[in-house]
Amino acid sequence: MNILTLDHLTKAYTHRNLLEDASFYLQEGERVGLIGINGTGKSTLLKILAGLEEPDSGKRILAANLTTAFLPQHPVFPEEATVIEVVAAGKNESDTAAAKAMLTRLGVSDFAQPVKELSGGQKKRLALVQILVNSADILFLDEPTNHLDAEMSDWLENYLKGFRGALVMITHDRYFLDSVTNRIVELDHGSLYSYDGGYSSYLELKAQREDYAQAAERKRQSILRTELAWVQRGARARSTKQKARLERYEMLKTLEAPQADQAVELNSISTRMGKTTVECHDISKGYGDRMLVRNFSYIFLKNDRISIVGPNGCGKSTLMKILAGKERPDTGELVVGQTIKIGYYSQMIEDKAEEQEKEEARWNNLEYMDPQEKVIDYIKNTAEYVQTKDGSVSASKMLERFLFTPDAQYSPIGKLSGGEKRRLNLLRILMEAPNVLLLDEPTNDLDITTLTILEDYLDQFDGIVIVVSHDRYFLDRTVRRLFAFEADGSLRQYEGGYTYYETKKGLDQEEETEKRNSRSGSGQSNSEKIDEQTEKSRGFRGENKRKLKMSYQEARDYENIEADIAALEEKISDLDQKIVQYATDFVKLNEVSKQKEETEQLLEAKMERWEYLEELAERIANGEMA
Repeated sequence: MNILTLDHLTKAYTHRNLLEDASFYLQEGERVGLIGINGTGKSTLLKILAGLEEPDSGKRILAANLTTAFLPQHPVFPEEATVIEVVAAGKNESDTAAAKAMLTRLGVSDFAQPVKELSGGQKKRLALVQILVNSADILFLDEPTNHLDAEMSDWLENYLKGFRGALVMITHDRYFLDSVTNRIVELDHGSLYSYDGGYSSYLELKAQREDYAQAAERKRQSILRTELAWVQRGARARSTKQKARLERYEMLKTLEAPQADQAVELNSISTRMGKTTVECHDISKGYGDRMLVRNFSYIFLKNDRISIVGPNGCGKSTLMKILAGKERPDTGELVVGQTIKIGYYSQMIEDKAEEQEKEEARWNNLEYMDPQEKVIDYIKNTAEYVQTKDGSVSASKMLERFLFTPDAQYSPIGKLSGGEKRRLNLLRILMEAPNVLLLDEPTNDLDITTLTILEDYLDQFDGIVIVVSHDRYFLDRTVRRLFAFEADGSLRQYEGGYTYYETKKGLDQEEETEKRNSRSGSGQSNSEKIDEQTEKSRGFRGENKRKLKMSYQEARDYENIEADIAALEEKISDLDQKIVQYATDFVKLNEVSKQKEETEQLLEAKMERWEYLEELAERIANGEMA
């Protein structure tokens, strides 16, 4: 049953048509992911769906007696209100208690704190809790995972999977999309395209749609050539049949060809790197009584692909600012080679125009964008030309590659969407031709298309990449080593992508638990010991039971299986690199893709075997009988 319908909508904003005769439906229990390139109108569409903005034409029809809740991309609250006043407004004691529990889970624990003292990320989490406890029938969420760390994202993912109402959300977190949504709707050139399933299904179905559109266009061109040849022969249009053919030719000629997706074009731009790179020697940094970074030492290697991970507020951005030279460590030394050129992509962008506020933004290490400055001037202030593998490219041409049309280039920055500002800022940094890229939350507000191209760019980037991000997909795709913050501010090194880090961390915690149990004794309670003796006595009395144990083969597999899994994961990682290497050699690409598919099947079988053996080991440890 449809509970919300948009019928033949049009909507224009400044020089752009965001929606052109677009229609949309939402059924009971649907969880829809809304995607598209930044600036195409996703947030505007979400506001129209929520009833917060009117279309230029068309109808919005909402089923009777349904309640809705909207999470904006940048929430605004009364500055003098406290956290608890915001979430408790109009709620009973039970809902207020639930809100407090959610806030604590999302890292906001000072309920008496004034809202004006909260960071942008804390305000976003406060707004998220405010709408989740309202028990609305339909949720509209604009970038709900922004400013959430991995643990918080996991919590929200599980919460939304259990949510019984309908949901429409904008997010660029591809793992989140794949897990939560059951339909993807893409906004492209003013039209809406619907695909059943999550993000993986969307990729497959979209490729089929584009193949079909291209085949239809080839057929149209073939018919046009035939009709044109007939017209050029000078046939006189005296018969009804001949008139019909002329009309058909005119109709086919006026049809528009399918529009290909716009794609951000990135060429690797970097400066030569000398022998000395970036070296951290016993760096520590704290504020007051709290130590954020403790005794961090590492020498970054050429072409390192590294991520720094940890919960919100642990010190990730502080460490990035130290590496960028924007903050000094309290103790220790940062050594930066003479040939090193750092490009720092900050997670914060300020667009205040006053000179005093501009200086304040610089003082606080924030990227500043003057809303009155033209897009083209913002880039030209960095470089009018840049050297790429295609030769010297002008600032205007680079802007076109970044999807800024000639008209948009002479528009003020203040008219850009948040995602377009982020894309523009990224271009400015790359125009500086750095050989060390520091990317602090690069996935916030960037659309999936831009993220995909950025990932491809990083594959060929000749330099060091250091990333702070909560986007698990992006980290799995781009990094090969992680430094994870521990509770005391120290950093622990892990090899591999984010998924491997999560798995390894879980296994390490289990191992630590086992060690603690062994240090404290057998780990058995008195009642367990009594039960064990009872079972032994039953055996002596000849009862027909025996203790569960592994066979010789199971014990052997259990001993070696983790090493086997690690080897298969490493092989898949190597094959991924070969896939990039052979991207234009279709014969080798097909061979490597087949090898990867077979290896993934082996890994899946090994993982199933590991789960069985782990369960068996746990049953044996609990003293179960066969």
